[in-house]
Amino acid sequence: MAKIANIDLGDFPLLLAPMEDVSDPPFRALCKEQGCDMMYTEFISVEGLIRDATKSVQKLDIYDYERPVGIQIFGAEHDSMMRAAEIVEEAQPEVLDINFGCPVKKVVCKMAGAGILQDLDKMVRLTSDVVNSTNLPVTVKTRLGWDENSKHIVEVAERLQDVGIKAISIHGRTRKQMYKGEADWTLIGKIKENPRMHIPVFGNGDINSPQKAVEYKNRYGVDGIMIGRASIGYPWIFREIKHYVKTGELLAPPTVDERVDAAKRHLEFSILWKGERLGIVEMRRHYTNYFRGFRDIKPIRGLLVTEDNPSVIYETLEYIRDKYSQNLVEVS
Repeated sequence: MAKIANIDLGDFPLLLAPMEDVSDPPFRALCKEQGCDMMYTEFISVEGLIRDATKSVQKLDIYDYERPVGIQIFGAEHDSMMRAAEIVEEAQPEVLDINFGCPVKKVVCKMAGAGILQDLDKMVRLTSDVVNSTNLPVTVKTRLGWDENSKHIVEVAERLQDVGIKAISIHGRTRKQMYKGEADWTLIGKIKENPRMHIPVFGNGDINSPQKAVEYKNRYGVDGIMIGRASIGYPWIFREIKHYVKTGELLAPPTVDERVDAAKRHLEFSILWKGERLGIVEMRRHYTNYFRGFRDIKPIRGLLVTEDNPSVIYETLEYIRDKYSQNLVEVS
């Protein structure tokens, strides 16, 4: 049974990773329906929050049906992080999560995200300050280390636990790797083997099938798994893993109707929440996975990712339904 403070997540929970322009309310709604146990917002700049920047403040939007949900922040300055923690608390999530894992250059160059892996003492102090400035349970998402020569995550996890975090999620790559190569969960397993660790440890990286989820669960002993890229345009990954964990059997892939209905609802909510232009553009990255494995889908998908008129997009989605309802190539 995995618990973050007093939040009971059940046996072997599945978490939706915080992903910029992906894990927004429209997508989170679909993931929740498909069995995701806990979700995180897109990561939010603390500097944007304390300056009341519209885009940052909007990311605080959470809905009751999403709970439990965590709001994730990133930053490098102690005062800003502490002030942002107060703002997050007012939004009333279940958890405040600190991003110490984002590898993107514009974040890292400010010593935020994975950048702070170059200064572990500062990472611990910053975490301690946030823990002491909020009543919310604080969790951390991070990576194995800055590079191959500085994979200190076993020590880091223990130090962060000692200053009060209630769970840790670890992506099995270094910052230098970005998202390349294969995620290495070996050190994540070693954290679980550390007798001093008592908070939940969630593994993240390369989980793209129910079989792999169960294999890594058994091999590394993690308390749960955080799913990122495999969920983009495919919220059904959560129900498929849950079913396989419970029964050892693979579910059939979602039907054409399920895929089209999900894509339409996703787009509708996206436009409602972000406005027409941004809602359409940020939805585009999902279409590949929504319709992966469909024969000759490329020109149709090309229209979906270039069209700006929502009516045409909806018509195209219905065309997919009509064309493929009897002719779906099995998803590989």
